Amino acid sequence: MNDLTAAPMRALACLHAAVTAPRERDERGDVPGWVMITVMTAALVAIIWGVAEDQLVSLLESALQSVGVKG
Repeated sequence: MNDLTAAPMRALACLHAAVTAPRERDERGDVPGWVMITVMTAALVAIIWGVAEDQLVSLLESALQSVGVKG
């Protein structure tokens, strides 16, 4: 192989090694992501509960009555 083709091949090999090499994992991003998911889930539950409270309560009471739990 001459130098004109060997250099790009070496560059590709180095790039491949850099991309596939194991890296240290940065854990700092995980906590805020989970916090955001938890807050968003709580907000969705609060919004749904605010909009459909009467229907949800009646649905729960009906389900409990159908299995024999008296409330």
